Amino acid sequence: MSILLKLSRAINTWIEYSLFGLGLSMSIIVAVQVFCRYVLNHSLFWSEELARYLLVWLTFLGASVAYYRHVHPGIDVIYTRMPDTIRKATAIAVHLISMTLFGIMIIFGIKFAYFVRLQISPALYLPKWLVFTIIPTSGAILMLHSLTFFLDEIKGKGRDN
Repeated sequence: MSILLKLSRAINTWIEYSLFGLGLSMSIIVAVQVFCRYVLNHSLFWSEELARYLLVWLTFLGASVAYYRHVHPGIDVIYTRMPDTIRKATAIAVHLISMTLFGIMIIFGIKFAYFVRLQISPALYLPKWLVFTIIPTSGAILMLHSLTFFLDEIKGKGRDN
């Protein structure tokens, strides 16, 4: 097993545990907010903002896990009927296009986080760049997974083989 594959697998495992923690935290925060609002008649001013930021992180990290596990929705009626050589070339092209997209996520995610570096969130007083670092971070994670899949496809160890 290559170092890249081990790293990709280890990061994905860590992210899966993190997703559980983020999801549980978000659920508890929302439940406490509902309880406080309707039972105690006192709203927590910070809970909605924190839940929103947790949802953003869940979405981006969850996308990387879905990509790693090959569970993004897709239509493969044509792909499954292709000859093996065309299927391999198509898979390589898809990985190259994906890596281009992930590179764009990294570059423009960094630019966006830098653009909002002076903004502070209204309720939590967090620097906004901290919240938006998930864009280049998830782009880098997705790039790692995609590079691993690309190299496996080149070696002939793609997911269909």
